[in-house]
Amino acid sequence: MPFQLQENTINTLEQLAILVEQNRESLLTRWRSMVRALPSARNLSIPTLNDHVPALLDEIALAFRRNSDESIAEVLADGTPPEHGLQRLHNGYLIEEVVAEYNLLRGCIHDLAGTHQINLQGKPFHVINLVFDSAIGLAVQTFSVNRALEVQRRREEYLSFIAHDLRTPLNAVALASKVLEASFDKIEDPRAARMLKVLQRNVQSMSGLVAKVIEENDSMKTESGVKLERRNIDLWPLVESMVYDLNPVAGTGSTRLLNDVPEELVIYADANLLRRMMQNLIANAINHTPQGEVVIGAAPTADGNGIECWVSDNGMGISKDRMDLIFEKFETETKEQGGLGLGLAIFKTFVEAHEGSFDVASELGKGSRFSFILPNRTERR
Repeated sequence: MPFQLQENTINTLEQLAILVEQNRESLLTRWRSMVRALPSARNLSIPTLNDHVPALLDEIALAFRRNSDESIAEVLADGTPPEHGLQRLHNGYLIEEVVAEYNLLRGCIHDLAGTHQINLQGKPFHVINLVFDSAIGLAVQTFSVNRALEVQRRREEYLSFIAHDLRTPLNAVALASKVLEASFDKIEDPRAARMLKVLQRNVQSMSGLVAKVIEENDSMKTESGVKLERRNIDLWPLVESMVYDLNPVAGTGSTRLLNDVPEELVIYADANLLRRMMQNLIANAINHTPQGEVVIGAAPTADGNGIECWVSDNGMGISKDRMDLIFEKFETETKEQGGLGLGLAIFKTFVEAHEGSFDVASELGKGSRFSFILPNRTERR
């Protein structure tokens, strides 16, 4: 390129940089008036609509001054486009709307240059297109990746919801079949005996499939792998539904389940994990209380900073030599008794994932009391 032509190009790009900097607010105003035509942008406030665009204009001016493909790419990669793409996902934009608002801004700069009689042919035209095409690419990539992750998360939530929703009635059916089997020393009708075995076999198979879905959805290898979605939960209805579902045992008169949770009590927790924690403790208590009473209770802690939940029974109790082992992996007895519980090791993981604490008190031949405390919601800035 001849020196004079190169100098003119540099001067043009510098003029463009100055124009963008000096006309920042007017560019934003004109751009907003055009972007409002996009359905997702219609009702956004000015700060939300602006988002990272003011900073993007600064990056565009800097890119004009850099006048190098590699330098422009670095400016944008380290700049606002990825953040903007993520923000637009949160704003409910469609991907084509993200592309459209960048192209509208490109048009505004073209119009600004035309108004000031700046020739955009050649290198300036290339630089403008490189800036906006690169910015669009980065924003769309971030938008697409995070939308895919969001779809995956919702799918996992749905599968987890279905799995948890199935698990409680399956457990109730399994317990009911065991009660039926124990209630009759000998079933005279061979068809009834076969049907009971078929029922138990299919419940066991279904429980295994549900457990597999839960295991695949919930990363339980480490405490940090447990994903929490906490909210305020009315505790009494949750416990009442679990007592109702597990009532096949209570109905025989062998074990009595009592919901002693105050009706107005609210706990801040992940609903799925809380249900599994409670169900684990209740199933564990039932298995160790063949004839007796299981009480589910809860109350605010003395300092008011959390909610304590407990499950107590007057069953077999736990020997002192096993007390230190019951929360270790593979030490749960429920696995040997049909796999109805999740295991106290997993219960421990879920409590700790909530930043809570747990305790157990037991005496052999007199019963046990398992409890855990979950902290109340704290406002974070």
